[in-house]
Amino acid sequence: MRYQLELDIELPRECVIELFLDAQNLSKWQPDLVSFEHIEGVEARRVGAKSRQVHKMGKREVEMIETITTHNYPEEFSATYEADSVWNLIENRFVDVGQRKTNWILDSEFKCSGIMRIVAFLMPGILKNRRLPL
Repeated sequence: MRYQLELDIELPRECVIELFLDAQNLSKWQPDLVSFEHIEGVEARRVGAKSRQVHKMGKREVEMIETITTHNYPEEFSATYEADSVWNLIENRFVDVGQRKTNWILDSEFKCSGIMRIVAFLMPGILKNRRLPL
């Protein structure tokens, strides 16, 4: 499954990127995030770095591994997220649309196996509603 989300942010692109890169801010745009731990790579949030993330989904917690695949600021930041039976590629692009406005474009691709494949087919909104809660 693939989908795209867009969000206009009333801040300059440089400011958006600075906030986006800071792991301390992850829970502000991922309100279900319980914990974030850098586990591999020289520097967190750089190409090849891996982090363990735990998200609260309903009554349960789901652990996933984030692997940074693209770190091309200020234009793009991409990562894969892997959890039981789910692989997700998130490509974030940041478009400067003026001195005080940034367009955040998120392209997402999900690949599911097992029971999650059935869930994704029957209820695609569960996966789509996981991002950009701003």
